[in-house]
Amino acid sequence: MLTKDLLRVSRAGGGYHPQFADDETLAARVLGVYQGHVGESRATLQAALTEIEGEAEDFKLVRGFAKLVEREATFETRAAVPPERARKRAFEAAEAVGVVTESERETALSRAADGLGIDAAALESSLYADLDDRQILAAVDARWSPGELVTQYNLSLAQTALFDATEVRVRSSDPKAVVSAVKRLRLLYEIRTTPRGREVVVTGPDAIFSNTRRYGTRFARLLRTVAGTGEWTLSAAIDDRGTERELRLTEADVSVPGVEPVTDVSYDSGVEADFAARFASLGLDWELIREPEPLEAGEHVVIPDFAFDWRPGGDGAVRDTASGDTEQRVFFEVMGFWTPEYVEKKLDRLADVDDVTMLVAVDESLGVGEAIEARDHRAIPYSGTIRVKDVRDALRPYEAELVAASAADIPDALRPDADAVSLSALADEYGVSEEAIEGKRFPDHERVGRTLIRPAVLDDLAERVEAGMALAAVAELLEAYGIDDDGAVLSRLGYRVEWEGLSGGTVRERPE
Repeated sequence: MLTKDLLRVSRAGGGYHPQFADDETLAARVLGVYQGHVGESRATLQAALTEIEGEAEDFKLVRGFAKLVEREATFETRAAVPPERARKRAFEAAEAVGVVTESERETALSRAADGLGIDAAALESSLYADLDDRQILAAVDARWSPGELVTQYNLSLAQTALFDATEVRVRSSDPKAVVSAVKRLRLLYEIRTTPRGREVVVTGPDAIFSNTRRYGTRFARLLRTVAGTGEWTLSAAIDDRGTERELRLTEADVSVPGVEPVTDVSYDSGVEADFAARFASLGLDWELIREPEPLEAGEHVVIPDFAFDWRPGGDGAVRDTASGDTEQRVFFEVMGFWTPEYVEKKLDRLADVDDVTMLVAVDESLGVGEAIEARDHRAIPYSGTIRVKDVRDALRPYEAELVAASAADIPDALRPDADAVSLSALADEYGVSEEAIEGKRFPDHERVGRTLIRPAVLDDLAERVEAGMALAAVAELLEAYGIDDDGAVLSRLGYRVEWEGLSGGTVRERPE
């Protein structure tokens, strides 16, 4: 997606038409500028891009290409000493000298530089090396050829045009993929039959009350799935500053670039990779997300290493247990062995992160566990590897709160429609964990093991199951009712299984 200020649309005829690009030459120039400015400052790079903007028919197109390429670029602060440290020493020296004239300024810089063991020129270049325009372009790993960059731009432009959508209608050769994506994005939908075939109509959860930008971005994310389904058409109602307009797209307008987004998860350290692999193997109701959304930290942002999303039942839907649409998420940062200056900066950033739940795994050698706790975050010390049990224990209080909150949203008495249903299936139906329905009452069903069964079904099974029957035959009877807990049901009916080697089992009466 692009930012809204880079949107290029035409409103001719009362419609809403994205101005798609086909200029591969311009795309190649933008790619070349980035690749040719590796090792130079952002300011120098921007000056070169500005020159191209002046020559292009639309400067927004140049900026759109640049926005996409920059996401593949790495910028670094390069300085003889960390800029914050350089400024601190320079300001202390300036206060001691009492800087008024240029010569006094040079004296202060010289004294500060001597104290840091560098020369005055190196100190001066370090003072503000962390400003955006002075950062250095370290690498560009663009995943696109010029043609693919144009394709990605057109997809991103169309996604941006959907930011202000209030309803989206899709006809696709693969509606299953579209519906799956809609569910994953937690959007409301219905399938309508039209003269031209079935149509998936998608709206945001609160569309009937208000239109919010948040669901527009979800519509934008949906477009990528739609564009990858082959033949498709999409129309959307756009709220264009109070005027409703229609946006129409087809596979002729937008496609997915030949180079797919990188799907392999990369890690900053072996500690993180090891933890992620071991945590995923537990199969908990917490899904581990690598590098979630940035968090505001004063004038800066913090991108935690991980986040834990509460996904009971593993159905991919984050359970909302608070008012509104706030997703339940616990952030997780891993602090390894870093320099004291970096640790200090990290602690300052964490102190500025408000209104989020943060767990911090901290290398014991750093000795900053208490400092982290003082910033209202939970510290989990580790040495060498992060103990999954420690993280699991730290998540339990939040899990208990989420289970309690989700249970509170469910009636005390549940009456499933099915004659027999497992607790896990019922929990999935309500979008909660099994623990959330454990304490509920089931007036129309009897709980047998982990399955709820109507008494009439148990009566029917009691008449049809007899001692001496093969276990396979009993399993067929139970399967007809959707019951797979053979042992618990047979025990309830007063039977046990007598096993006969590998040939199967026979139902026998259970001794009193």
